[in-house]
Amino acid sequence: MSLPPGGHVLADGTIHVPAQGTAKDFAAIEEIGSRSVLCALRDTLSKAGPRAVALEDADRRPMTYRDLVRAAAAFSRVLKRSLPPDADTVAIMLPSSVAAAIAYYAALAAGLRPAMLNFTAGEAVLRHAVGSSGAAAVITADRFLAVADLEALAEGLATVVPVLKLEEMRKSVGWRDKAFAAVAHPLGLLPRPSPDDTAAIIFTSGSEGQPKGVVLSHRNLLSNCGQVHQHLPLDRVRVFFNPMPVFHSLGLGPGMILPLSFGMKLVLHPSPLRIKEVTQRIAETQANVLLTTDTFLRQYARVGADGSLSTLQFAVCGAERVRVETRTLVRSRFGFEVVEGYGVTETSPVIAVNHPDEIRDGTVGRMVPALEARLEPVPGLDDGWRLHVRGPNVMKGYIGQGGAIVPPPDGWHDTGDVVAFESGFLAVRGRLKRFAKLGGEMTSLVTVENLAGAVWPEFQHAATAVAGGKKGEIIVLLTESPDVQREGLQAELQRVALPERYLPARIFHVEKIPLLGTGKLDTVAATRLAEALVAAEQQGGPPAQATG
Repeated sequence: MSLPPGGHVLADGTIHVPAQGTAKDFAAIEEIGSRSVLCALRDTLSKAGPRAVALEDADRRPMTYRDLVRAAAAFSRVLKRSLPPDADTVAIMLPSSVAAAIAYYAALAAGLRPAMLNFTAGEAVLRHAVGSSGAAAVITADRFLAVADLEALAEGLATVVPVLKLEEMRKSVGWRDKAFAAVAHPLGLLPRPSPDDTAAIIFTSGSEGQPKGVVLSHRNLLSNCGQVHQHLPLDRVRVFFNPMPVFHSLGLGPGMILPLSFGMKLVLHPSPLRIKEVTQRIAETQANVLLTTDTFLRQYARVGADGSLSTLQFAVCGAERVRVETRTLVRSRFGFEVVEGYGVTETSPVIAVNHPDEIRDGTVGRMVPALEARLEPVPGLDDGWRLHVRGPNVMKGYIGQGGAIVPPPDGWHDTGDVVAFESGFLAVRGRLKRFAKLGGEMTSLVTVENLAGAVWPEFQHAATAVAGGKKGEIIVLLTESPDVQREGLQAELQRVALPERYLPARIFHVEKIPLLGTGKLDTVAATRLAEALVAAEQQGGPPAQATG
């Protein structure tokens, strides 16, 4: 393998890749990273003017930057009155909406750490999140709970901490709160936290086990916003459409804080699963940047009426691999580019992203400016390294025992991902945990999924490693395709010249591939399903579901 640009081998066999970018990039990232998220919003108000529209959601009631700052200021006072004097953290359980934006900025204005709760994760996981973050209360809304059928979940959480409803909080806003809100920005009465104070606690997806609490500072989040802004052609005239949940780092950082820190109009939508609604709203709002995932974009492109996505100039996809079939479908039907990016919660989250004018299929683009990498050899693997990164967007740390923050060693975060560089572009081979060890050789499960996607592009697939066989593990492919014959996979394997070990030992048709709320593969659930199917087959289960 060739060395990445600027990379050099260290004495321990690892490869150091210095941060890329121009002096202008570094200066811009450092400048915005030296502020706080709340200050960035106030600065945007000062520059854009009081009548500039900041955001709107499915209710179709636009809110200006001035009104957003005032609402956050007023609610911050109600929030402080609702919590014990020593409270330092509040949890937010809301969909992507104006209400979520107000709650988030109100928490910052109250001097609190916002802990973003994944309401799709279940009560046990949320109890753990509330307890580990030290949240004094949970902010939500009756309307949301009713629509999402989460009243029982809220009742369960209420046995642990108070659950504050926005509807009741709104009734508590008095004339003093409104008066304070009207003068808070002009008179500089809102707090000015340190850039290194906590701006969000986000919990990892839990796709590989118990979610971890990731503590991100103002510097982390805003530096990453600056990195993305320097890397992509984003400007203030763009309308940014975000249906991704704000409990996910992609939905909160690039999806909400970035557009509101750079004067764009942000359109939030409560769920990416409302396929027809999303396509209709994109057309209505004339959005030209869409934040989404491959899974959802493919559905939008299939369902959207002719012209419904015509205002989009490009879509930024994260959280999962972008299929060639998705990019082809979008280009042929609507004529815009699909920009694939890559990141992890711990990096706020973007590590690399393609540019709409410089897309290299099979890669996630170049690394964002001001981020350095360390590449560690992986035993048994000749075409990839384990990626470690360090930069201003790398987290403060994980929440440890007793709420203590455990920082990354020497500032380096181990992503756990195997990557390679192709002419300066980063190619993600997959999670190290998503490699099967077959006879001493590391075999990427993502590559197996790519094979299945090429053969059956209309369906979802999941490859898993299950104990068994002479080589210690076998690869099991789960697919939603009703055609579970091996011949197509064998032909594709020969076409791309991959070794025979990439052919799954078992292939099972399933009705639904387990996915998380973000559309990302739930690898824990998929592995359990594969193990159950293999066990059932060994006990004389239905042979029609498996081949090989």
